[in-house]
Amino acid sequence: MQNSPEDDQRINAIRFLAVDAVQKANSGHPGLPLGAAAFAYTLWTRHLKFDPKDPQWPDRDRFILSAGHGSALLYALLYLTGYDVSLDDLKSFRQLGSKTPGHPEAGHTPGVEATTGPLGQGVANAVGMAVAEAHLGAVYNDADATIVDHFTYALVGDGDLMEGISQEAISFAGHLKLGKLVVLYDDNKVSLAGPTDVTFTDDAIARFDASGWHTQFVDIAEGNSVAAVDQAISVAKNVTDRPSFIAIRTHIGYGSPVQDTFKAHGSPLGVENLKKTKAELGWPVEPDFFVPDDVLAWFREAGEKGARAQAQWQATYASWKAGHPELAAQLERALRNDLPAALPWPAFTEENGNVATREAGGAVMNAIAGALPELVGGSADLDPSTNTYLKGCGDFEPGNYSGRNVHYGVREHAMAAINNGIALHGGLLPFCATFFNFSDYLKPALRLSALSNARCIYVFTHDSIFVGEDGPTHEPIEQLAMLRATPNVVVVRPADSLETLAAWKLAVESKHGPWALVLTRQKVPFLGARNAAVDRGAYVLVDCEGTPDLILIGSGSEVALARDAAKILAAGGVATRVVSMPSWELFDRQSEAYRESVLPSAVTARMSVEAAATIGWSAYVGTRGYAFGIDHFGASAPAAAIAQAFGFTPDNLAQIALERFALAKR
Repeated sequence: MQNSPEDDQRINAIRFLAVDAVQKANSGHPGLPLGAAAFAYTLWTRHLKFDPKDPQWPDRDRFILSAGHGSALLYALLYLTGYDVSLDDLKSFRQLGSKTPGHPEAGHTPGVEATTGPLGQGVANAVGMAVAEAHLGAVYNDADATIVDHFTYALVGDGDLMEGISQEAISFAGHLKLGKLVVLYDDNKVSLAGPTDVTFTDDAIARFDASGWHTQFVDIAEGNSVAAVDQAISVAKNVTDRPSFIAIRTHIGYGSPVQDTFKAHGSPLGVENLKKTKAELGWPVEPDFFVPDDVLAWFREAGEKGARAQAQWQATYASWKAGHPELAAQLERALRNDLPAALPWPAFTEENGNVATREAGGAVMNAIAGALPELVGGSADLDPSTNTYLKGCGDFEPGNYSGRNVHYGVREHAMAAINNGIALHGGLLPFCATFFNFSDYLKPALRLSALSNARCIYVFTHDSIFVGEDGPTHEPIEQLAMLRATPNVVVVRPADSLETLAAWKLAVESKHGPWALVLTRQKVPFLGARNAAVDRGAYVLVDCEGTPDLILIGSGSEVALARDAAKILAAGGVATRVVSMPSWELFDRQSEAYRESVLPSAVTARMSVEAAATIGWSAYVGTRGYAFGIDHFGASAPAAAIAQAFGFTPDNLAQIALERFALAKR
């Protein structure tokens, strides 16, 4: 099916804005914009529901460019349709401080829904957004008014489908029958280093079929056909009982001298090849960044259609709100990331006895769940162990999208990226949970949570070598250091139930994320009624008279160990202060005066105690202090035997302190 001359001209405007941006930056990926512009144009101008003047309109369709290296395509569409992205922004593509970074960043560029680039992440983000839409629709829509009713679209490439996270996400979405999710595959058969058949000969259609998706194929003769793609998307939107996958066979670098070769993927075309490409497609060679006035006016009118749809939705919403004032207040509060006036936080006292911090965390979650309907999430097939099941809140499943417990299965990587999608969608506060050691499986998605400041909560249980009999395969060593080294992540490792309660309060009350709560498998003692100042990152748990001879610093389960060692030292005349430090990040945010009050610089005899890698503790124990931890893998044995074998006993810690700092008993 032939395009009209007008459609071809508009498609070429997208192509050459993108390719000119790449050429001016002398960096970027021209192949995808040249090859995928026709079907992106069709989606954006015939199907996508959006309002450039209100990029956060709650009921907009979501578009995720999972193949984030093709960002210039997205920026061209944002400019043309009237978002707050200017021609000058396109001209500053990939430059310091611009709105148009090399890969899309949520919160940085108006109209960008998710931070993508690491391949496969956007596939799972899109699944998360479809999960959010399905849940919110089930909670808020009624027979009289539909106020949550939008599609989620993702543009993916070969690399996205090669990454393992994509199969996790595809399987999950198919199982859940997410009918408002549409994935468009830029099937150009070329990757960065050569043709895809060097490494990737999957039958993508069969793969999605097997995972429960509705599938279509647009062949090479129609990959640039607006009518063919329009029809395929229309069919997909009418399939409501399954997610949809459309494979569109395209030419990477369409129209260029390097068409259909890997040379079109990740390098500018070059001045001469760009001239030849423009000539081939009938586009003026000069000036760069040229858009005919009538073309720009047409795209801006396409954007205005969204404004009219938004106004219509506002009228529907106002009518619904009048009949459902309490529900409307709840939704609007959740969209603002505000909390109810009061949450029923539980109380923990000595009477609760010794409990694992994972158990305390579960108690907190269930205490507030009824009053915080936006709290949704689940675990990687581990909720009986992570204690993260929300009792009485139902399961999110086909036929019951109102359920709040999401069963992710053993899919940690997709779980975290789906969590990001839920958070970025808005209106929900998602959490996900797994054993701390398996944070390795989801690290790339957690990093994008941090880069996006996504308001989501990670619950990591089974946090140390005291996992015990499961052995070193399940005992985290380096994971705390990894998390603490990741910018924007607030890591909290509470010492007892009271600190766990404080940690959950901070995570829920924060309007930004992500938060990582690192919790024990084993029971830990209650450390006494007190102001557990987790919000300060560290505080004095046990003090002595006068200036301490020694400061013991611990986190998590090792705080009780430090306390017991301090008792031994104090009995021998060594004045010892015990500091609980659940969060480095929060402590580092405190004033210099507060930090000095907790860790006075005059006291150089400092020893940290943590059942994890010691890297990083030098910042708190100083050059003359000592970090006691475990810089090797653990072992399979009961926790008590491991503690004895690796020296995590009060007597051993006291002896190390005495010898290390030559502390004389008084």
